[in-house]
Amino acid sequence: AQQIASSESKLITNIAKDVGPSVVSVSATSKSVQNSIFGPSSSTQENAGTGVIISSDGVIVTNRHVVPKGSTKVSITLYDGTVLKDVEVLGRTSDGDPLDVAFLKVKDDKGKELKAAKLGDSSKVQVGDKVVAIGNALGEFQNTVTSGIISGYGRNVVAGDESSSENLQNLFQTDAAINQGNSGGPLVNLEGEVIGINTAIAAGEAQNIGFAIPISDLQGLINGVLKNGKFERPYLGVRYVSLDEEYAYEYNLDTKQGAYLAPSQDQDVVLPGSPAAKAGLKEKDIITKVGDTEINQANTLTSVISRYSVGDKVSITVVRGGETITVEATLEAAPTN
Repeated sequence: AQQIASSESKLITNIAKDVGPSVVSVSATSKSVQNSIFGPSSSTQENAGTGVIISSDGVIVTNRHVVPKGSTKVSITLYDGTVLKDVEVLGRTSDGDPLDVAFLKVKDDKGKELKAAKLGDSSKVQVGDKVVAIGNALGEFQNTVTSGIISGYGRNVVAGDESSSENLQNLFQTDAAINQGNSGGPLVNLEGEVIGINTAIAAGEAQNIGFAIPISDLQGLINGVLKNGKFERPYLGVRYVSLDEEYAYEYNLDTKQGAYLAPSQDQDVVLPGSPAAKAGLKEKDIITKVGDTEINQANTLTSVISRYSVGDKVSITVVRGGETITVEATLEAAPTN
């Protein structure tokens, strides 16, 4: 038992040494304006988190809540303590997006070598796999390392505080401790590959439960940013309900999993002019597959679409009126609103 513990300890140490130089601390200053009976007033807020270098020319992935809307100044601290202040926010998902991600770009690296992390394939991850979380715990600008296992996947959580919250989908659940400031840092497998981006912790009575975005859910965004140098969120343009046994019974459907374009009196189910509309998708359609990937509780439509890039043509399998058909859609950049 001592030999096993010693061997695992050395392995985690080696992972930390190998991946650590690709992990940065992120500091962001943001301004917000509040209106009151006395007129508008502004306030400044400091945010601290973690990021992962994904290219040697200085592209970094982190969480959007680390660099919130209105961020006016962003800097990073490298593994060796070097502070780089000329950092641009390339883009971030909107606050209502279930994918909590943002991309940064170092404009002046001061001659420092920026080591890109090795990205893994999160679709191969299984419950029980050993993982290591690395990040800037508590905003102290020094990496900490914790270890644990993948304890679940396909988790949907509501993250935030009393003032704001966000609905996040298709997350890994892990007992590797993720503390405040770890947001945006890597969840790494025993091969030293990044398989997730740490994003949230469970509050309340739960202890030592954290959540991470599977890296494969970001692959389309990553490819687009590295290829074009700009952030574009691919979108299909539908509003849907993720089916399970309960929802299938409620809507009187024979199909038990997929994305159901449920009728709505208040809003368009298929957005006018969207890729979905151009492909001929309709209200009451059930999207069961995108490409070869089945849509279910572990692979929501939103997470699967995010694995593609803007301009990609995707094959969509649909159940319509009891018949299965296939349509093709070309993904476009999501409108800013």
